[in-house]
Amino acid sequence: MNNKSNFKIIAARVAGRSHRNCNLPCQDYYQYSLGKNLVAVLSDGAGSAKYGKIGARILCSKLCDILKNADFNHIETEIKNAIITARQHLIIHRYNQTKNETGLDDFAATLVGAVYHQGKGIFFHIGDGAALALHHNNEFNISRPENGNFACETFFFTQAYWRTNLRFTRFVDPKVLFLMSDGVTSFAFQPDFQNIEKKFIFPINNFLLAEPDCSKAAKALSNTLNTPRAQKLNPDDKTLVWIKVA
Repeated sequence: MNNKSNFKIIAARVAGRSHRNCNLPCQDYYQYSLGKNLVAVLSDGAGSAKYGKIGARILCSKLCDILKNADFNHIETEIKNAIITARQHLIIHRYNQTKNETGLDDFAATLVGAVYHQGKGIFFHIGDGAALALHHNNEFNISRPENGNFACETFFFTQAYWRTNLRFTRFVDPKVLFLMSDGVTSFAFQPDFQNIEKKFIFPINNFLLAEPDCSKAAKALSNTLNTPRAQKLNPDDKTLVWIKVA
């Protein structure tokens, strides 16, 4: 996406090997929108949840619609209220048999999002996945994954204690933003998530900055995420959203 504000957005989503082997669709979903703010949201529907993909889609849609014109001076409150709206929508969803919060487990999904406004930005994050703000001097801010005490345990926006696990990371004057699901994080960051994997991040960033054809760039990004080596390194679904903001 190119527009008068000089934003450029390239995104790709591919099903992981583990889902393909079971004839399951990709459970990741992403969306972006532009109003007073630029908003991008990525969600990974839980494989164990019956309607995880639906939860991910509705979460992305509601947050983008609400936050694109939100007051950035009160953005943390606006984000919390937008998540509440998404949860309320799922409470009355036709697939929620209980029509109360106990039925939200069927729509479990993680959340990684960004709101950007006039040089200032904020990541908001529940569960795994990651976000990265890359600056002109190659310094960066990372919103890191947060998981539970056991393997494959993460947190979801549908859980009763979602507020406890909602994290914010603010940044200023970024050049590029990355949002990614957990299927990408294992080769985009070093194992402790204190640093980026430069051999992955920088070549992708440089190519996407230089490629003028957004369709070609998106196809190349998809091919990169779908290589046999990438699928072998991590068999989960893989989604990456790249945003040039300056």
